[in-house]
Amino acid sequence: MGLIEKETFVCFDCETTGLDPQIDQIIEIAIVKFTFQGWIENKQNLIDPGIPIPKETVEIHHITDEMVKGKPKIREVLSRYLEIIGDHIVVGHAISFDIALLSNAAKKYGIPTSIEKQRYIDTVRLARLYGQSPNNSLETLRLHFNIDGEGAHRAMNDVKTNIEVFRILTKQFKTTEDIFKRLEKPILLRTMPLGKHKGRA
Repeated sequence: MGLIEKETFVCFDCETTGLDPQIDQIIEIAIVKFTFQGWIENKQNLIDPGIPIPKETVEIHHITDEMVKGKPKIREVLSRYLEIIGDHIVVGHAISFDIALLSNAAKKYGIPTSIEKQRYIDTVRLARLYGQSPNNSLETLRLHFNIDGEGAHRAMNDVKTNIEVFRILTKQFKTTEDIFKRLEKPILLRTMPLGKHKGRA
């Protein structure tokens, strides 16, 4: 059984033009291949999405049309990111969204990948299991665990924070199989996290 300390993981994050992985475009991507001993490899790119970045999205990550002008298109760099991911376990915050983004981009440009079948660990679910943070946003978890940060909603900053959050949230587990087994089961929440009953037990 693979001990967590011996395992190689990949954490990546995409900033996008919006929240629909089917139609919205990647404007920044960052990735780190790591073990619990340290980073092995990292890469980041601003990406020209080929469409204007909506104003409400710019307000979140502060990436403007001017900043992405002349930057590579996703089809020019995607193969390299998929190569770094390889067959490693992917870690990320609501990572199924980012996986869908890469999978859709790969399909669109005929780049072979099986990323949608990749094993992944979602740190949102790990945070729900932990249950002690006021909410499970990456920024709230960063503050809750006193992790140094350089500003949320830029891809590499979020990846750095995510790796530290992952290290803390997996302390109770010995192997990655233990994590997968636990995450297969529903997680009981103390209070409703959203909707009209938000905050109710």
